[in-house]
Amino acid sequence: MKGTRWTSLAAVTRDVIACERCPRLRAHCEQVAREKRRAYIDQEYWGKPVPGFGDPRARLVIVGLAPGAHGSNRTGRMFTGDASGDWLYAVLHREGFASQPESASRDDGQRLSDCWITAAGRCAPPGNKPTPAELDRCRPYLSGELRLLSRARVALALGRIGHEAWLRASGWWERLPARERPRFAHGAEALLPDGVTLLASFHPSRQNTQTGKLTLAMWRAVFARARRLVDGA
Repeated sequence: MKGTRWTSLAAVTRDVIACERCPRLRAHCEQVAREKRRAYIDQEYWGKPVPGFGDPRARLVIVGLAPGAHGSNRTGRMFTGDASGDWLYAVLHREGFASQPESASRDDGQRLSDCWITAAGRCAPPGNKPTPAELDRCRPYLSGELRLLSRARVALALGRIGHEAWLRASGWWERLPARERPRFAHGAEALLPDGVTLLASFHPSRQNTQTGKLTLAMWRAVFARARRLVDGA
């Protein structure tokens, strides 16, 4: 798959959904989909790799970590069906990027405007921890999306892994000397030589939101900044 030159986001989506490159991840996702969580016992889980979602003409690209076992792995849409998604879609709606403040399922009518949501990994990993090798195998999908999202001017990385994934997938990891690579920190902002601005935020995981590491005010401030940058692009 390395070096694949997709000609459309739809083609990337098809290949993501059909991907079998990481046996550990595929086995885990399928097991979760079979066993289910009691609250969702009557639902059919997606159980496959999760493609990106949003507006193909987006100027804002959001990069997360990977699907949640009972969130995106259940619903088949990025950041949909769990607490992290509740935080994300509420603020996207607040800033005019999403048609609804909630995202519950693939057929709930949610629409994104000027925004694309993707991730470093496309399968739910055990313990929310994909291995470096698994992230490497998944990276071509993110690279393909970034190349096809030609209008993107702002990238918002959620978490350190999403931050590094964007730098690697966009090519800046190799092109920039180590000392010049943007460092991850909540609220950090870096203008890349091609004019794209990379923003960083703590991931809206329960570990961060319930401990106060990421507050609602901090979260909203990052997205308000993203909105201003997109409007000024």
